[in-house]
Amino acid sequence: MGRGGVALARVAVVVRAGAAPLWWLGLLAAALGAVLPVSLTGRRIGLLAGAALFIVAAAVVSGARRRRYTHFAGAASRAAKADFLQDRAVTVRTWRRARRWWLLLAFVAAAGSSFALPGAGGLLMAGAGVGLRLKAAWLGRTERAADALLWVRTDWVPRGAPVGGAVRGFRTTGPGAGDAAPGGARRR
Repeated sequence: MGRGGVALARVAVVVRAGAAPLWWLGLLAAALGAVLPVSLTGRRIGLLAGAALFIVAAAVVSGARRRRYTHFAGAASRAAKADFLQDRAVTVRTWRRARRWWLLLAFVAAAGSSFALPGAGGLLMAGAGVGLRLKAAWLGRTERAADALLWVRTDWVPRGAPVGGAVRGFRTTGPGAGDAAPGGARRR
């Protein structure tokens, strides 16, 4: 008996959707903190702490849950002909709309933390954005090596975690499917 069609979103696009807002809002918060005239620790200490947090956040975010991604990629089943492949723009827009208040709250917290450590909170946010971009690039290399694109059911990722608890597996298509290149970037 055949499977019914479901909506599928690219795994790399879901991962990459948060990279740009975190990066730009983080840089803006760091810039606001760097121009702040008064702080508890001083501009130099705050920016040095922020640089360290940037590196740590990028490493932690890019390496988080890689074993689960690898497991799902290895056990992925072929997408059915009736499955609907969601556009890259729709996936990104859905992810960002669902998290716009969290992004705004994170920006306010990062900018507010500049009174204690100038720029540190913003650089932490920017590091998380870089980590997501690195993870999407790693997924792109995985897709190129397997010569297949990884997809996840949209009803399994309501919170935007492509390997969250509700996700039971990935599906694959050929490398020409969809409108996003391996790694989630726009096709040229």
